[in-house]
Amino acid sequence: MIQTPPRRVIFDTDPGVDDAMALFFLLQSPELTIDAVTTVFGNVDVEQTTRNAIILLDIAGRTDIVVAPGADRPLMPHRRRQIGGAVVHGDNGLGGVALPEPSRSAGQQRAAELIVERVMASPGQITLIAVGPLTNIALATCLEPRIVEYVHELIVMGGAATVPGNASPLAEANFHNDPEAASIVLAAGYTLALVGLDVTLQALISLEAVELLRRDGGAVGAFTHAISNHYGAHYAQRTGRPGFPMHDSAAVMYAVDRGYFTTEHWYLEVETTSPRASGMVMTDTRGRWQHAPNANVCVGIDNDRFLRLYLDRLTTP
Repeated sequence: MIQTPPRRVIFDTDPGVDDAMALFFLLQSPELTIDAVTTVFGNVDVEQTTRNAIILLDIAGRTDIVVAPGADRPLMPHRRRQIGGAVVHGDNGLGGVALPEPSRSAGQQRAAELIVERVMASPGQITLIAVGPLTNIALATCLEPRIVEYVHELIVMGGAATVPGNASPLAEANFHNDPEAASIVLAAGYTLALVGLDVTLQALISLEAVELLRRDGGAVGAFTHAISNHYGAHYAQRTGRPGFPMHDSAAVMYAVDRGYFTTEHWYLEVETTSPRASGMVMTDTRGRWQHAPNANVCVGIDNDRFLRLYLDRLTTP
């Protein structure tokens, strides 16, 4: 039997509690191997997201993985980094818990440059999983437009194609943080999967499952439990229900096995001009604008199977 080699991934992230959970899941998924982690502003500033990424890799025992810092602000000067992420994720992005010192500094190469260099050196071999604002991906696209054809697939946790937003009534947080970047990326022509709020709000983890991670997940599970207290409390206050969505882990799950998802193939644009609607995903489900579909949009997930797989991988020695 011929074994398929794991697919190479660059993970673009703004850790973030759910980013941390996604990174740990990615590291435990044999279908995938991480080429590099790139960081971006978002849940907290880029200095802290970079520090967080290194600490997460330290906890997971993966100090071999390159971390490249990226954009510290949106593309356009009239945009300001949103500060609501700290409300959800804690002041340091990781639940406000006391963090160990990182074992190293980030690399000198900037995120967009690293993305271009590695993608162009390995045509068709690298999947980009982007779970923060799309600023690094937009910069890489502008720096070398050919990466659109050279990337195997771009999987984006962002946007809300059919449901309300969470950063505004109309926009999801990552797209709201940099609407112009999201617009550039969605229009660029990537083989694109959108894993937005349409599906990530269905990707729920219970408090009992978080406790199982603490008990049986070693250092990674104990850390996940600790950082999720603030995050879980925020969602409980917002929804009135225990448990919380694992937004970014759903994007990793799509890379592992898209068979867990129900998808639609639609044409999408991102609104950038309206002050009230900036970052909104405008969705043409019936071809009225006469544009070819540009994204596979996830609209459903088998959450019971997903959670079983997540727990199995994070608690198996």
